[in-house]
Amino acid sequence: MITLLLLSLSNIFMTTAWYWHLKGGNLNRPILAVILISWSIALIEYSLAVPANRIGFQSGWSAGQLKITQEAIALIVFGVFMVAFLGEPLHWRHMAAFACIMAAIAFMFVGK
Repeated sequence: MITLLLLSLSNIFMTTAWYWHLKGGNLNRPILAVILISWSIALIEYSLAVPANRIGFQSGWSAGQLKITQEAIALIVFGVFMVAFLGEPLHWRHMAAFACIMAAIAFMFVGK
């Protein structure tokens, strides 16, 4: 459970690091400033993701299971961020892509 919590928190920070600057007048900021701010945010993400993966691996998760779970969490977080922060609509193709990732997760955990 702690693995999922840490992966979720890390994805919130990483999504913010990658996409915060697309909103409003932030596109007018110098790219170097945006990179430095994003790296600062990403440092928090790494500080959560590394322990999440270590704890998960020590708890019996495979590297593949950790990665595919992280991708699914990333899609959920990005979907919320895209709609709530960037104001973009959610389409059926987003849901179809998410369903494919969820199927991949199921395949990674079958027999484990």
